[in-house]
Amino acid sequence: MTPPSGEQIRALPKVELHVHLEGTFRPERVAELATLVGEAPPRPVDQLFDVDNLADFLDTLDWVCGLVRDEPTAEQVAHDFAAYAHDQGILYAEVIVNPTHWSGLSTEELFSACAQGFDRAEADGLGDFRLLPSVLRQQTEQEARQLVAWIEGAALDRIVGLSIDGNEAAAGRTGPRFASAYAEAGRIGLGRTAHAGESSGAEGVRDAIELLGVSRIDHGVRCGEDPTALALVLEHDITLNVCLTSNCTLLYPNLDSHPIRDLADAGVRFTINTDDPETLGITLCGELQLAADHLGWDLGDLIAAQHRAIDAAFCSEVDKDALRRRLDQTVGT
Repeated sequence: MTPPSGEQIRALPKVELHVHLEGTFRPERVAELATLVGEAPPRPVDQLFDVDNLADFLDTLDWVCGLVRDEPTAEQVAHDFAAYAHDQGILYAEVIVNPTHWSGLSTEELFSACAQGFDRAEADGLGDFRLLPSVLRQQTEQEARQLVAWIEGAALDRIVGLSIDGNEAAAGRTGPRFASAYAEAGRIGLGRTAHAGESSGAEGVRDAIELLGVSRIDHGVRCGEDPTALALVLEHDITLNVCLTSNCTLLYPNLDSHPIRDLADAGVRFTINTDDPETLGITLCGELQLAADHLGWDLGDLIAAQHRAIDAAFCSEVDKDALRRRLDQTVGT
């Protein structure tokens, strides 16, 4: 196999399904906003996310997002992501946004502003970007149901699914608590995904499939620790949205310790994503290069990974077909 070059990876049309808007603030934007609202950063802005545990990471996200206190600023943050994505060759992304991090805005203000930022980005030719409102694991069943009810009432076209994130190890088992909200999300036609098999073990993967009814899982890499969980992933054809550098920051000491090879050998469907690109100092092009080098992929394997991402996306079949044509036309030239 001939490994893909950096130029080939950059030119490849891409889809990303696991990226948090909260993790896309450039350091210069953070510095600008901190000055604007008169808050001193807890650490130098270029070292804000030099932390070694998920709890401190999430606390820092809260501080950064709390700097955003009006809709025009939130709209610009969304547009900033779109500009980054366009530079990476990303045609389509589903961007996770957890309103609990954004203390300066209501849920309505936040998602309205993000949708406007993505509308402007699409008009500017930067790509098609959708929204995945996310429940925080520490929230109550009622709060989760309220978010789903708000999504139904808001009827924002850019919202295509429901997510859940946060520190599974700290929150404990939450699948039973959020099962009713996820059932309601399914009833109103939302795609369903969940963070699992990261700070939780394989049991989180089982709950995400059996209790939440997800069609894909963000991370999910620990499913191989339990044959039952792995069998469920395969039986239900679940796509894992894997983030290699993120996992090697919080879970595994190095890439050789990561279970991605074993998951691939088992026949698990997976995509490659960034999770929090700015906070981790990475890009999607870089993560695809990392995956190709580690797994011995050629360009055809990278193209297949993009097709898997399109298949797992929560947009319409018409939109998926358009993305497939863009991908196939580009790689065929």
